Amino acid sequence: MTSTLIQIPVENPATGEVIGHVPDMTAGDIAELARRARAAQPAWEALGFDGRARVLKRMQRWLVDNADKVIDTICAETGKTYEDAQIAELSYGAAAFGFWAKQAPKYLADERVRSSSVFVLGKRLAVRYRPMGLVGVIGPWNYPLTNSFGDCIPALAAGNAVILKPSEVTPLTSLLLARGLTECGLPADVFAVATGRGAAGAALLAEIDMVMFTGSTATGRKVAAGAAERLIPASLELGGKDPMIVLADADVERAANHAAYWSMFNCGQTCISIERCYVEAPIYDEFVSRVTEKVRALRQGVPAGPGSVDVGSLTFAPQVDTVARHVDDARDRGANVLTGGRRGEGKGYWYEPTVLVDVDHDMACMREETFGPTLPIMKVADAEEAIRLANDSDYGLSAAVFSRNLKRAESVARRVNSGAVTINDALVNYTALELPMGGAKPGSGVGHRHGPGGIRKYCRQQSLLVSRFNPKRDVHMYPYSARRTNLLGRLLRLVNR
Repeated sequence: MTSTLIQIPVENPATGEVIGHVPDMTAGDIAELARRARAAQPAWEALGFDGRARVLKRMQRWLVDNADKVIDTICAETGKTYEDAQIAELSYGAAAFGFWAKQAPKYLADERVRSSSVFVLGKRLAVRYRPMGLVGVIGPWNYPLTNSFGDCIPALAAGNAVILKPSEVTPLTSLLLARGLTECGLPADVFAVATGRGAAGAALLAEIDMVMFTGSTATGRKVAAGAAERLIPASLELGGKDPMIVLADADVERAANHAAYWSMFNCGQTCISIERCYVEAPIYDEFVSRVTEKVRALRQGVPAGPGSVDVGSLTFAPQVDTVARHVDDARDRGANVLTGGRRGEGKGYWYEPTVLVDVDHDMACMREETFGPTLPIMKVADAEEAIRLANDSDYGLSAAVFSRNLKRAESVARRVNSGAVTINDALVNYTALELPMGGAKPGSGVGHRHGPGGIRKYCRQQSLLVSRFNPKRDVHMYPYSARRTNLLGRLLRLVNR
């Protein structure tokens, strides 16, 4: 339908090969998508929860039936490993379709309200949730299914039409899933994919009733400003610099396994991956030794199916420069690189899995979001120092605490200023769709995904007050007589004693 002639090449970041092209849509193209979406939305809303759930459940089956095609597409445009695409993308998407189909009627059910006001005695009060109308989702490049297409699922379940603007770096997954929705019976124009660069995102912002954005803090500020200009709601999931605190009584092997795995997961390109580690002095040397051994053993390379490599490539070319800058800055300031620390050779966007020690908070690798395969580890004297340093950040998305003493670990966790904290684990809280997920500091955004708030944000609240008509009573109420006004005053004084 697009009039756009300019095409954007899509690369496989692991090989440098161009694997497809997508249109760079104009503002006019996106305005036409929005016009069609608004026309289609009322009928989609009118289907009700059961009707919409049938489409979502069919899409859940479609994902499972087309798992290989979806995983291959994700790997090809992101460079991530088969397992990263399977566990964090496909499995999440399949679970999300079923979850929102089931939970939407519960989370968006009318809520009865009781009031102490004497003016509404005998009346029925309720709050109901109505869809916003047209929701825009602007997605990131690191998780084209989970954090891009995945945010469209609750918006659709709530009865909205949705336009998804995926990253121009990884748009192919969104287009594939859009075809899947059509095959599963989603009415025409209820969902659309607006491909394009940054200008397409700005054009989308001018057409919608609410925006959900996932991406960098810098771009998030621009989206927030654009939403504020139009006075539309915005939910923003932004950056993370997620700390891991390892207390002296921790199971060192377990902590080292989690540090190595969750810092390098998706080549470190996860907003809630472990980006910095604070370890109490008594176990510091043992922990560093074990983590270094594990990271050094990781196999990095071009994904070629299940079990082929442990770490893929970076997805976005400028991210290689960011990782290199952080490592070089740390090295120049006195940090030691125990493994990795170099760009990859050949085509593609590569940086070696890297462990840094002798770091401090003057270094970029401890303050800025790296979003790459690095793990800086810092020795601390005690839990108090670990908490202070963990909170010394502009970000507050997620954190982890490791200790055999669960009571102590939970006490520490409650003092860490982040939207989520896991104990003796990391990241898996994201798979519990009942738990809200969002930032606790401005650098990590505003709003939440998941849980009741993860679908209610796509709705407007509407207050209902229902009066039962009683002719014998109501005929004397309006207009008020002096006698009734006096009686009402006496009643109010009695209630407010």
